[in-house]
Amino acid sequence: MGTGIVDGLDPADVTRADSLGREILSDIANKWALLIIECLGDDTLRFSALRDGVEGVSHKMLTQNLRMLERNGLLRRTVHPTVPPKVEYALTESGQALRVTIDGMCDWTHTWLGHIEESRRRFDG
Repeated sequence: MGTGIVDGLDPADVTRADSLGREILSDIANKWALLIIECLGDDTLRFSALRDGVEGVSHKMLTQNLRMLERNGLLRRTVHPTVPPKVEYALTESGQALRVTIDGMCDWTHTWLGHIEESRRRFDG
């Protein structure tokens, strides 16, 4: 499934500044992309439902992140030929696979939130 090593360089090596892996990681490792993926879950949602589900995201940032996620094959955008057009978004298989990791990050946050709050108090005190 992945791209092979070319000229001794692994394109998935995120430690290299010029790797495709780092570019992709940079794309998806932003708060809006992670929250959009989490909000979509197993659902198919319209733009307005996503905007309502991801509190604080601007129209511009939601649009940019939806385009980026679609470009990277993580979500599918379906336009229904109605007037006005009805546009829906859903995670692809690779988006669902990434969601498993994001769910793990959310679980980690719940588990360690108290510890992090205490550490912040000590540090800031």
